[in-house]
Amino acid sequence: MWRSYGPGGMILNLDDASRDVWFVVEGVVRIQVRTPAGRELILSDINAGGVFGEIAAIDGAPRSAGATALVRSQLCALPAAAFLDCACSTPAASLALLRTVTAILRRQSKRLLERETLPVRLRVHAELLRLSRPRLARSADAGPSEERVVSPPPRQHVLAARIGARREAVSRELADLVRQGTIAKERGAIVIRQPEILRRALEAELEAEAGL
Repeated sequence: MWRSYGPGGMILNLDDASRDVWFVVEGVVRIQVRTPAGRELILSDINAGGVFGEIAAIDGAPRSAGATALVRSQLCALPAAAFLDCACSTPAASLALLRTVTAILRRQSKRLLERETLPVRLRVHAELLRLSRPRLARSADAGPSEERVVSPPPRQHVLAARIGARREAVSRELADLVRQGTIAKERGAIVIRQPEILRRALEAELEAEAGL
């Protein structure tokens, strides 16, 4: 079953009883939950080629999160029974499904640990590093750069929803990083000039939490 959604189109809602598995053919889909107070918490963004909805297909329980199209998106929905038949058809397919679900669990466990143990400042560090990619050399003669870039840069309220913080707190932390020269805001990007500083601060805090 093929479906198209415009920007902001609701694909799934939290606690929906549907069990279809969705494949993103074109576009981007955001997976999120809302707190009882109405605050949004972003779990992940699924790009073209990605899949979501496996957990409800496996256990038959209501949806554990909602899904919304960020841009115009085309998706294909596969009924749970057909998906499970394919996934269990060979050991290789079953292993692929196990690895996909395990990756989800690992990712969410890591983010939960960060939200429970790290102050907002370090949660901002972690998310910027997670969203970033190496910066390409500006010229053929330039050597490799340690800088990383986040492009397009997330809006502050989106970054706040990713790390479970308030927009005002994220705004303050970003301003501090700019003032320190650790990051720079350029047209269409946030450049992490000193990613190692962010990594060291994260490692030190996590080691302290672990009592190392």
